[in-house]
Amino acid sequence: MSLELKKRIITSFFLFSLLILMFSFSFILIISLIIIASITWIEFYGLISKIYKKDTSKDRLMRLFAKGTSLMYLLLIVLLIITNLESKNYIFFTLMISIFSDMGGLIFGKIFKGRKLTKISPNKTISGAAGSLFFSLLLIPIFFNYLNFSSIYSVIFYTFLISITTQLGDLFISLLKRKADVKNTSDLLPGHGGVLDRIDGIIFAVPMGILLVNIF
Repeated sequence: MSLELKKRIITSFFLFSLLILMFSFSFILIISLIIIASITWIEFYGLISKIYKKDTSKDRLMRLFAKGTSLMYLLLIVLLIITNLESKNYIFFTLMISIFSDMGGLIFGKIFKGRKLTKISPNKTISGAAGSLFFSLLLIPIFFNYLNFSSIYSVIFYTFLISITTQLGDLFISLLKRKADVKNTSDLLPGHGGVLDRIDGIIFAVPMGILLVNIF
């Protein structure tokens, strides 16, 4: 086993343990959300600063716009989670869908390879996208009895939509990293890169999940 893979496994274990603690204790959840949002904001602004790095009016305006909108967006996510703690099971389900989507995309992409999904991220394949959806569906038998969906079709629709949102969010951040000419947003998490690299899909999936829960 390579050193990089060992780092990735250890970091993944730490992150999953933190996730369990966050959803077991509200005060850990709130503190962790604030810290994660702050780091994510710094990393995102770092990307934008690399893309719009010239000292021109246009680049300065873009940096200011990105700084303000990203801050408001991340604060909105934190507030949405805190004010919807009664829907904790659904939020946790949403996070697990995002995590399994990433796992499925990685595993299926490595095994089946095949045609590239898009030029935005050369490592992403159509088989990987299918794997993301497939792995997400594996969660339904585990969570269905803990959720209050009206039917099995509703939970399947929810799962598919969250997985697709996760993948689109991942592609969006990948596009920014490509424009910034960086592989990772930082090296804070050994084997994973930055915090934004790990939650790139989640920051789009969670608001979508909360919206869908209120609809269903």
